[in-house]
Formats: sequence, C-alpha cells, structure tokens
Amino acid sequence: MSSNAKSPETLKNNNQEPAKEDVLICRCQEVTESEIVAAIRDGATTVDGVKRRTRAGMGLCQGKTCGRLIQRIIARETGINPAEIIPQKSRMPVRPVKIGSFESEADHE
Repeated sequence: MSSNAKSPETLKNNNQEPAKEDVLICRCQEVTESEIVAAIRDGATTVDGVKRRTRAGMGLCQGKTCGRLIQRIIARETGINPAEIIPQKSRMPVRPVKIGSFESEADHE
C-alpha cells in the first residue's frame, strides 16, 4: 500500500477527507487511485491494462469490488464512454477440481 494511503478507520478518527489520489481502490492488492491514474497516463486504456500495470483486480475478489471503480477512473481520465470500457476478464486463482478426484484409492478396492 502506498505510504500516503489512508484507511477508512484513519479518516473517521481524524475527520479528514483524503486527497482524491490517496483513496484505496483495490483493497485486495492495496492499489490507490493515484497508482491507477499513473497507469492510465502511462498508456493503459482498459481495465486489463490497468490490472497488468498495478495488480488491481488480481486479488481474492478478482475485481468484483474494484472493477467498476477502475472503469470509472479510466472513463474520467481518458474521456472514453464508460459503456465502451470492457470489464476485466475474471480469472479464478485456482483450477476447479472434480469431486471424484477426492475419492481415495481405498474406495475403489
């Protein structure tokens, strides 16, 4: 997490509003808005492009929490219509396993 990022708890305790860039967008990977904006200014114009540059959306939720926020930031920074921004491709962090693979060899004897 960026050293400048402020947690919601800190903000409540201090009654401060964070600078817009300090807002934590991806909680799973601790990516701030300023990091996402930097990725966009570096050429990322898709959610997957931002994801590759910042890891935002690669955590346990696979972008379910931050994906739409990233789309909005891309739209705001680039002027692209939000409806034209393709959502990220969700990739499960593990492979599905068939129930039958849990049977022991003793079950087959």
